[in-house]
Amino acid sequence: MENVIDTLWHEYQSTQFLFTQRLSCDFPFAIITAHNPSGLLLSPSQNRLLDRQLQSKIQQYNSPYRALVGAAPDLSHMEKSWAVFIDKEQALELGREFNQHAIYYVKQGMLSLVACNDAIMPEVDMGVFNHRLHLVNELPDISSPK
Repeated sequence: MENVIDTLWHEYQSTQFLFTQRLSCDFPFAIITAHNPSGLLLSPSQNRLLDRQLQSKIQQYNSPYRALVGAAPDLSHMEKSWAVFIDKEQALELGREFNQHAIYYVKQGMLSLVACNDAIMPEVDMGVFNHRLHLVNELPDISSPK
């Protein structure tokens, strides 16, 4: 029987990324969210509070960062996220601090899904990052429940 983490791990691998501007893949960066910790669906207001806390932590790194939305291919599920130009270990620490199962990491233009707890799942190569990047004029409003 497949457990919840297995199901989520599979879903994470189909994620698309909505940005308002292209990012350079010349430098490695992480994609991190604080939404829905431990895979539990929270209310929009709870997720907004966690997102503000994550942004405050990200600012302490004094590294470039950009807002984005990680989304299911059909946009049925979306989570506010951040692209942050920090190393993989720092990103994993942030992911663990915000009780996330995984983060995404982009290095030399290649996207990987990385478990925050090494015992969960092996790192997954997801291919060319730009193939999952969708430029939008503005990020969608995900604050209202679906």
